[in-house]
Amino acid sequence: MSETRVERDNKRLFKARYRGRIAQIGIYLARLLAMFMYQSDWKVLPMAALIAGLVGMVIRNRLFITMEGTLLGGFAMVMVCIWNGCFNSIQVICRERDVIKREHRSGMHISSYVVSHMLYQALLCLLQTVVTLYVTKAVGVQYPAKGLFTSRMIVDFGISIFLITYASDMMALWISSLARNTTTAMTIMPFVLIFQLVFSGGMLALPGWTRYVTPLTISNPALKVVAAQGDYNERPVMTIWNQLEKLKGKELSATLDVGEVIDLLMDKSIPAIKRLHETQLTRVFTLGEVRDLLNSEGFQAFKKEHVLEETSVADLLRYVNEMDEFQALRDFDFKLHIPGLNLGKALDILMNNKEIMDFLSGLKVIQTTTVGDVLDAINADGLLEKYKDVQLGKDIFVGDVLDMIINSETVQSYKDQRYTYTTTVGAIVDMVGEDYVKDVLQNRIAEASYNKAYAHTQKNVMKYWGNLIAFVLGFAVLSIITLEFIDKDKR
Repeated sequence: MSETRVERDNKRLFKARYRGRIAQIGIYLARLLAMFMYQSDWKVLPMAALIAGLVGMVIRNRLFITMEGTLLGGFAMVMVCIWNGCFNSIQVICRERDVIKREHRSGMHISSYVVSHMLYQALLCLLQTVVTLYVTKAVGVQYPAKGLFTSRMIVDFGISIFLITYASDMMALWISSLARNTTTAMTIMPFVLIFQLVFSGGMLALPGWTRYVTPLTISNPALKVVAAQGDYNERPVMTIWNQLEKLKGKELSATLDVGEVIDLLMDKSIPAIKRLHETQLTRVFTLGEVRDLLNSEGFQAFKKEHVLEETSVADLLRYVNEMDEFQALRDFDFKLHIPGLNLGKALDILMNNKEIMDFLSGLKVIQTTTVGDVLDAINADGLLEKYKDVQLGKDIFVGDVLDMIINSETVQSYKDQRYTYTTTVGAIVDMVGEDYVKDVLQNRIAEASYNKAYAHTQKNVMKYWGNLIAFVLGFAVLSIITLEFIDKDKR
């Protein structure tokens, strides 16, 4: 088995030794692609899918939805990319350090070797980017529809994900070229990740001196480009409102005197108090408007309502017979010396006689009268038409009523009286207006949280893409320079 490997290495050395730089790139790239298939380097793809799925399920209801969610979710995505990129190449050079020494002494160009790794790692990062975007979208991350450069935001975002992953990959490649062995490289790796996390400049409040450190991290332009593409500055702020929702049942107590309450009610600098003062209670209206109201469809139905019901003599007799006061008079004697005849008996005889009651029912005391009859009787339509321009009432606002009450002698005499008032946060929010409080909180906090570096512009995104590309090329050059001295390594 070892003889076969020696023979294969000798053939590769022979090929690489007598080829130019470009030809050597093709040779080493072919070897890396073979390692991808036969040495299980492809396992980084399912690992990337697993990490993207776990993170995506956590940030799917935050990223690109709220301001704080975009920043937190963007930070999580950046860490996923840095993790993927670092573990792609952290061991690739240090694990074959002895082979590189031997091949370099046999004619291998270090630049060709590093460029072949750059091409291979670029392909690997591209596959990881596709996997990450597919999995996060599948688990529910809501990518905006339109991007700044293309018609689909997911394409623009994919470029950022690729550059972040690729820059991290090249950083790990340089670390791998510095490390003596894989154990050393894997020991350094956690410190690099922590450095990227802490000094990203977007999540933790950092002291002033760190402004010279954050530009050296990949996570800094990475987080900025994600926030800029996610339109961070235009997203609503929900954290404060959600906390306020949880506190709605909390009781608040305050001791105030009447004078302090009066001062509060008269302070028009408070938007809610100003709106209260400007609330209209009544307004000036004309008799013409009254006429239009009387002629409306709804009032026409009301005009048919009865004001007085039709009443006859018979109805009055029945009413009198049922009165409690009449019962005391039923035994009244008419002094006619007719045995058994009294007032009650006489009324019963009348009411039990059908012919007499029919006759009395025809004798109308009151005719049926409706609202319309009354208005017709006073010629309401004619009068309202004649005086239609006459104004009634006046504009009255809540502020006018408050002024009248507060300036009264009675209220002024109680200005020094103190009262303890207990209420809840929810009651105060309801009094001021829930929509108003939510709008004020979101707008004020959004204004305070505005970050020019996260502006949703092509200029910003291009700037951060340029920074990430600079990291890629910079770490590639550092890797070449470091490996050029590999022959002097006596280890």
